Amino acid sequence: MLSEKAIEKAMDRIIDFADTLGLALVVLLIGYILIKIAVKITRRALSKNALDESLHTFIENSLKVILWIVLIVTVLGVMKIPTSTFVAVLGAGGAAIALALKDSLGNIAGGIIILVTKPFKRGDYIDIIEISGVVQEIDLLYTTLKTFDNKVVSVPNGKVTNAVMINYSAETTRRVDCKFGIGYDDDINKAKDILLAVTESNPEIFKEPAPFVGVSGHGDNSIYLDLRVWCKNEEYWNVKYFLEENVKLAFDEAGISIPYPQLEVHYKK
Repeated sequence: MLSEKAIEKAMDRIIDFADTLGLALVVLLIGYILIKIAVKITRRALSKNALDESLHTFIENSLKVILWIVLIVTVLGVMKIPTSTFVAVLGAGGAAIALALKDSLGNIAGGIIILVTKPFKRGDYIDIIEISGVVQEIDLLYTTLKTFDNKVVSVPNGKVTNAVMINYSAETTRRVDCKFGIGYDDDINKAKDILLAVTESNPEIFKEPAPFVGVSGHGDNSIYLDLRVWCKNEEYWNVKYFLEENVKLAFDEAGISIPYPQLEVHYKK
């Protein structure tokens, strides 16, 4: 039979545990409410910010994880359960996960940098890692491009932030550069006048800055003329193709040759 003292001691332990458990539940409930409030405040603050929606979600989820870890450790402490082991296991697990997901974490860090600094946005035409295309999507792991031949390319954000990137859509205007060769016997001034006349026939080419024509070099077969004009960004390719075609037609009409490499073979009997 249990002695009266043993029963009393057991009852004290039960009451003490019940008090501790009740306090832990109160702390858990209050912590849960505070986490909900903190997340709501954070969401409201982020909604007023121009950051990308993907970054909003990442920040919210990260905040939830951190606050829940703090709350769990606090509840364990209230229940007088040693937390050092829990923290050690959590730290070791975090280190193992970080090592296993090293590349993914690098991509996430790159995604955050892109979403915060905004070197490009959806709809921009960019050139990166020898890939050219229109940005379709930017998330935490990948930047998705669509090439002009309708291929969808996903580039890891870690590589995006560590590479040289050209954004062709960053400005509203763009310069079109063309190079044309004429023969050494052709009249340079006449060829320059023809080039300028062709530019004047296209309303998409700006008057200011004015079109520029200059001799850029002397090749084995040709004298090279550079033609530089400005236009709206979205008209770049239309203007480029217009110049390449119409300069050839104008040169043909004016009798100006566009030389190409030739090889003379002398046959000796």
